[in-house]
Amino acid sequence: MKEYTYKTTGTCSRSITFSIDDENRIHGLSFQGGCNGNLKGIAALSEGKDAMEVMRALEGIKCGLKGTSCPDQLSKALREALGV
Repeated sequence: MKEYTYKTTGTCSRSITFSIDDENRIHGLSFQGGCNGNLKGIAALSEGKDAMEVMRALEGIKCGLKGTSCPDQLSKALREALGV
């Protein structure tokens, strides 16, 4: 399993940490900062899921008038980790 840390931009969360196993499944996802309950929910829903599937589902979600969101930042982190 490989661990990643991604520094977010444009959101209340500061960073995202997670691991991806040999089958590209997400484990141990956590956000530092941000809306605690919502981000714990995203982490719980993402646990054990295919990283590419989660990336596609969350990509482009915006938070209010911001051009991004914590879920969108997670999609960017997964894209970087997967090298796609």
